[in-house]
Amino acid sequence: MQAAGPSARRISTLLAAVALVLSASGCAGGPGADSASGEVTSITALDYYTDASEHAQWSERLDACGKGAGVTVEHRSVPGASLVPKVLRQASSRTLPDLLMLDNPDLQQIAQTGALTPLDRYGIGSGGFAKGILSAGTYRGKVYGLAPTVSTIALFYNKDMLSRAGVAVPRTWEELKAAAARLTRPGRYGMAVDANATFEGTWQFLPFLWSNGGDERHLDTPQAAQALQLWVDLVRSGSMSRSVLNWTQADVHDQFVAGRTAMMVNGPWRTSEMNKLKDLHWGVAPIPVRRSGQTLVTPLGGEVWTVPQNASKARQAKAARVLACLNDSAHMLALARQNFTVPSRPAVASRYAEQVPSMAAFVGSVERARARTGELGVSWPKAATGIYTAVQAALTGEQTPREALGHAQRIATAS
Repeated sequence: MQAAGPSARRISTLLAAVALVLSASGCAGGPGADSASGEVTSITALDYYTDASEHAQWSERLDACGKGAGVTVEHRSVPGASLVPKVLRQASSRTLPDLLMLDNPDLQQIAQTGALTPLDRYGIGSGGFAKGILSAGTYRGKVYGLAPTVSTIALFYNKDMLSRAGVAVPRTWEELKAAAARLTRPGRYGMAVDANATFEGTWQFLPFLWSNGGDERHLDTPQAAQALQLWVDLVRSGSMSRSVLNWTQADVHDQFVAGRTAMMVNGPWRTSEMNKLKDLHWGVAPIPVRRSGQTLVTPLGGEVWTVPQNASKARQAKAARVLACLNDSAHMLALARQNFTVPSRPAVASRYAEQVPSMAAFVGSVERARARTGELGVSWPKAATGIYTAVQAALTGEQTPREALGHAQRIATAS
């Protein structure tokens, strides 16, 4: 899950320019020409895995799939915030990579330009994938990207702290507020979230919004206000620090492992670090819902792999073979074990949950997870901006939840 990148206005300008270029001239050229004999011996791949260990892990995976396709994969990474602008510039200059990874909410805007190719063109089937995961890779009814593994968020809790306080793992909002209050003491808060003014803050709020029947198409509803009121109540009661207004998900993790919060909302990507701390006894549970019987709906995180347009059909075909390899069951399972993510095929994910019990809550949540662009498509960023703006206004006391969400609705529907 990547934080917010460049401004929506700048991206919109680039999108318009790219769409114009592609419609006027096609997508000739591209990185690396075919050999004189027409045989493709190498392809390029671009992602945002700049962390040394992650880059090495993905290089190894791409090499293995490249070998099966008979090509060498030249793997490059750029910082997350730079990826979409770089891709749009490459599309405009017709120098796109052969294989491209995108954070799933970004797929819609890139597909809209015509820079990507539908995967059914290469005979890549989408059977066996969870509905929400397919939605994340789909634009106007065509699948343009597939994710080998995905992620979402859940409730982490300190087992020792809950046990000493005689607190059960909360399942509803009232139980969450009561547990957070009992777990709060000098130097420690009961609960922590990331409520900062970025798409990460929106991402963390979505389970509370969606599970209560809230909808990003209509943010000014009682259901949405109830969800935001929960966060306001936690801060006002002292069960959650006002600093959540500025914390990232990494900051929330640091608070949890340092013992300064007993519970937190976060993702499975924190698991490997927490496993290194032998004195930290933690568990994971689904995020609480307002009342028993409601269905938990969480946002879908993870990256999709795509095949961009270029003049060489042979290069596209090779890239598609590598993409298909990354998304086979064996690679899904290997990637999930390596990165503490969830395989995108439910049948594979079920086996994985049995093998890695700490991932069971995430596997269960992914089955019902929703793509952030599922309702609004390319208009999602405006709604996301409205949501985190509302969260900030309500938690600082500048506006009531209802007032803040009314303003969010105006942001989301602004032309």
